[in-house]
Amino acid sequence: AAAEEGFTSPDAASASYLDDEDQAPLRERIRGFEAVEAVVRAELANRAVAGAASRPAPDLESLTAAVERAEAARTAAASAVSRAGQRLSRVTVLGGELAGAVAAWRPAAEAHAVAERMAGLTSGRSPANRHAMSLSAYVLAARLERVVAAANERLARMSGGRYALRHTVDRAAGDRSRSGGGLGLRVVDAWTGSDRDPATLSGGESFITSLSLALGLADVVTAEAGGTEVNTLFVDEGFGTLDDETLDEVMAVLDALRDGGRAVGVVSHVAELRTRIPAQLRVAKSRTGSTVRVVV
Repeated sequence: AAAEEGFTSPDAASASYLDDEDQAPLRERIRGFEAVEAVVRAELANRAVAGAASRPAPDLESLTAAVERAEAARTAAASAVSRAGQRLSRVTVLGGELAGAVAAWRPAAEAHAVAERMAGLTSGRSPANRHAMSLSAYVLAARLERVVAAANERLARMSGGRYALRHTVDRAAGDRSRSGGGLGLRVVDAWTGSDRDPATLSGGESFITSLSLALGLADVVTAEAGGTEVNTLFVDEGFGTLDDETLDEVMAVLDALRDGGRAVGVVSHVAELRTRIPAQLRVAKSRTGSTVRVVV
């Protein structure tokens, strides 16, 4: 019987005998093993576990590599989060500094906006300036209106009542500046009942128009200078473009200025004027140079 239980002899079986006190811990361990066995058997009876057990064994190397990659990605993400937090802190600081700078800049910006609007208005470049006229042109236009009124008195006489000047805020002929002008002139033709661009006038007509404006300007300057008169006027050339009738009218106007106490100097190559002008300075040129002779 001892041999059936795994003992080599009855003495060996007798030596292995344990009393109840010594057997108690062993029984407790047996019960523990039995409980674990029951749990394991129940787990093995689970279909999911049974199905997993039936599948091929997992590739631990691949799974380990995947875990390492996931860990590296997690580390990189954590680093990115840390850098983003630092940048957020920096941006928050810069945002506060920017808000302070904007608050300090705003009064200057508002003042600049006012100055820029005024600059646009005075330069004639602002859409709010309906005539696109600069401030200087506006001031000069007021003067020009007075000059035109004074010039028309003489132009009417020199043109036989045909022409009169009219001030316009349109761009003057030949004006290529960016501003709209305000110093434009039109010539009103009483014979045709229409107005014309001064550029369409003939040479003689342009001369008497220019002379009228010059004399009108002298009258306005005299009036605005507190009575200080422009006592000397020089008219350089242009007489050769006039017909006899117009020349007579022009000389009559100049004679009237002279009779009024002004000295009028006429520079011309027209021989006919020698008989009309009593006091003359004649310039003669030669190989040795030019000479001046007074003729009274």
